[in-house]
Parts: sequence; C-alpha cells; structure tokens
Amino acid sequence: MLRAPIGALLFALCCAALAPAAARAADTLRIGAKNFTEQYVLAQITADYLRARGYDVDTRAGLGSTLMRSAQENGQLDIVWEYTGTAALVYLKIPDAVKLSVQDLYRKVKQADAQRGLAWLDASRLNNTYALGVPQEVARRWNVKTISQLVDRLRGEPGRRHIFAMDAEFANRPDGLRPLAATYGMAFDRRELKQMDPGLVYTALHNNQVTVGLIYTTDGRVRGFNIVALEDDRHFFPNYNATPVVRQEVLDRHPRLATQLNALSAALDNDAMLEMNKQVDIDGRSVRDVAADFLRTHELP
Repeated sequence: MLRAPIGALLFALCCAALAPAAARAADTLRIGAKNFTEQYVLAQITADYLRARGYDVDTRAGLGSTLMRSAQENGQLDIVWEYTGTAALVYLKIPDAVKLSVQDLYRKVKQADAQRGLAWLDASRLNNTYALGVPQEVARRWNVKTISQLVDRLRGEPGRRHIFAMDAEFANRPDGLRPLAATYGMAFDRRELKQMDPGLVYTALHNNQVTVGLIYTTDGRVRGFNIVALEDDRHFFPNYNATPVVRQEVLDRHPRLATQLNALSAALDNDAMLEMNKQVDIDGRSVRDVAADFLRTHELP
C-alpha cells in the first residue's frame, strides 16, 4: 500500500475542512439597504425573519440607490427592497413611466429586470411616493383631504400668501413642480415657493411656517409631526411600491425563499411603515427593536 506524502495529506485535510465553510459563505444571503430609515428597518426585518428560518444572512446597509443597484446586478447583493417608481424612472428609464397604472408599472419593471437575472416578487402595499402635506390643524379647519380640494381652497383666498415648501430637486426638474402645477391648476407665485432641505419641510409644516409641503408618504415625521398627506386625486405622482427583488439564481437554489419573502411583503403597508419609521425617527427606538416587534406581531411562514 502506497502512502501519500505528509504535505499532500495536510493539504487535503485543510481543503476538506475549508470546503464546508466556503460553501456556507457562498450560500450566505446578502441583503442590501439604502441609506434612510425605512430601508434600514426593512433590511433588519428581512434579515431577522430569514435567520429564524435557518438561512445564513449578511446585511449591507447605508448604500446609495445606484450603488445598491449596481451591487445587485454584479452579484454582490442577493436581496433588496426596491421601489417600482425608482426602478422605472432611475434605473430602467421606461418611457412615460409616470403615466402607467400601478399594475403596468410593476409589470414593466418585472419584465425588464427578468432579462438581467433579477426577479421582482410580489409588490407590497407600502407605497413610499411623494405627496403634498399640510398641518393637521389646517386640514381640519379647511376640511381638505385631496390636492384638488386644497387648490380650490387656496383659490378662495386670492389676497393671502400661502407658502409651498419643497426641495430644490423637485422645484427644478422637468417632471416636478411645473407639471404638478399644470395638472392641478396651481397658481403659486414665485414669492410663495420656498426651496429647502427635504428634512426641514417637515419641521416647517410642524411649526405652521408653511401652508403646504412636499413630503414622502411613509416618512415617520408625517405621523410624528401631525402632518396630513393629501390624496393625489389626479394621480400625478407615480407609485413607489416597495418590493423584494432577488437574484434569480438565488431563488433557484432556495425553493421556499420566494414564498417566504412574498408573505413578508404582504404584511407591509403604509400604516405599518409609518408607525415603524416614527418609532425610530421620533421616539428614538432602535431599528433592531422595531423590527423584532413587527415580527412578533405577524404570523409568517
């Protein structure tokens, strides 16, 4: 019987020991998240949920939108929560995306990304889109629930000055302020339009320093600062439904993963996300604790 050299035996033993670890590392689910509260919360919920189902998980949060997208396309991230409007307008540049229905927008991004090996699972009811917000006291006093009602109310006070606050990007981009004003027949003059940092818009509304402001529908400060998001009754703003997007080869390796992530997606809506964002941004709770509470109160497969 021939004996292998000791060096060869040691090498074989090292390879055998490292193989399982390498396999585990290769099969770790890498979850990406952008750099704002909602994304941190979604990533934490997803990571905790999947770990409890036996998956190895690694979370990489705090990424810019385009960086996160590139990382997933390059195979560096496996699972992200992406928004239909962001994919359509920023990544895929789908023509006339703002005019598409909710269903058509989702179908377009799903089809386009399938060619890139990215699978869009079931869209959640969480729609973090733009909205016009007014202080709760103003909404109650004027009895306004929609943007059209607000515009009618403002027309009834032609001699008074009403400030509309928004970030500089929205004020100047071609699909921003001008088409919004045209859609609703708004008549703000230049002195009534105030550009400011997006975060300061919420503070200005809270302090009744402005009449109306551009907000995001699921920002925690909407609830924390008693701001009313008016209904976009003429459907100007596109939908930004949060959706789990997974590399197809990862789904192929994990047959139950799609079902599990779809169940998680079905549990999310604007009300739940508003409350979780508020707890982090206004109440000072940790993302980890907020995610744990969510998972404790939802039955998932």
